[in-house]
Amino acid sequence: MFGIDLIDAGVLPALLVAAFAGLLSFLSPCVLPIVPPYLAYMGGVSVSQMQGAERRGPVVLAAAFFVLGLSTVFLILGIAASALGRALLQYQDWFVTIAGIVIMVFGAHFVGVFRLPFLDREARVDAGDRGGSALGAYVLGLAFAFGWTPCLGPILGAILSMAASEADLTRGTLLLAGYAVGLGIPFLLVAAFFPAMQRPMAWMKRHMGRIERVSGLLLWTVGLMMATGQFAAFSFWLLETFPILATLG
Repeated sequence: MFGIDLIDAGVLPALLVAAFAGLLSFLSPCVLPIVPPYLAYMGGVSVSQMQGAERRGPVVLAAAFFVLGLSTVFLILGIAASALGRALLQYQDWFVTIAGIVIMVFGAHFVGVFRLPFLDREARVDAGDRGGSALGAYVLGLAFAFGWTPCLGPILGAILSMAASEADLTRGTLLLAGYAVGLGIPFLLVAAFFPAMQRPMAWMKRHMGRIERVSGLLLWTVGLMMATGQFAAFSFWLLETFPILATLG
């Protein structure tokens, strides 16, 4: 596809991890609770009005531009991280090991083994009064991606470390695109099916602590696999077990 072999050592499982990491970011305690009011504000309606199908169109449109905004930032970060990895290509083995250790540290932060103070500082960007317009939703998406560091920092940092270890602009950017998809699709689903999504969202809020610990454990495991070289081995095993996956490249 496009003359580029996208499915090689580590890319396919890394892409799945990136998409799942985006979902975990959506479920984080300072993202999930603000989703309904955020969507309502961007769509120029109240939360109660989101119950009606006739007012849901503007909310879905705003959510789409919001996701486009945050995806723009993530893709730029993916290009930057991949470029750094490319510049350090001669040290790739060391770089992958270091990236794995960094991811393990982020995972331990989420599990609660220790806390990293710089990841607990929130730097929100004030986008002003931007509600009710597609352009405003796009700007809010940019601000969200830049500003919500406590929620996105550890998981996003792990995916950026994986992108840098790829040392390839296309594959590294693809990982951040996967992260954006994992984070963005739930926003679109809530916007389109708000009444039906309220019950599962309430369940997730009640189990937020467990979700954080599980996400931390998964991050720590991925980091360990990268640091020990098992992540690439798992990728080769995946391709050998499911040969059809090789045709995707």
